[in-house]
Amino acid sequence: SKNLLGIEIPGNMGQSVVAAAAGEVVYSGDGLGAYGNLIIIKHTQSFMSAYAHNSRLLVGEGTIVAGGQPIAEMGNTGTGANGVKLYFEIRKDGKAVNPRSYLP
Repeated sequence: SKNLLGIEIPGNMGQSVVAAAAGEVVYSGDGLGAYGNLIIIKHTQSFMSAYAHNSRLLVGEGTIVAGGQPIAEMGNTGTGANGVKLYFEIRKDGKAVNPRSYLP
């Protein structure tokens, strides 16, 4: 059951997925089922961002990334092949919040 506060961004297979802001990769893998190949970046004590359904993960756990740095390639893992898209979520204190409030 996905949290509905994330946003789905359609794209092309292999398209670059970039970090929304600088931080540390705290999860890189495919152990969360419907999210497919997932990356989670911790930005501050309060804020994390998640990037799901990637075809390839380019960074491992513990990697420090810069805002705008490629972290994955877009795909359809975990979607049941339901189109290529990025599922993007921002979490504040562990709860999903509307990413549109934080994106430029």
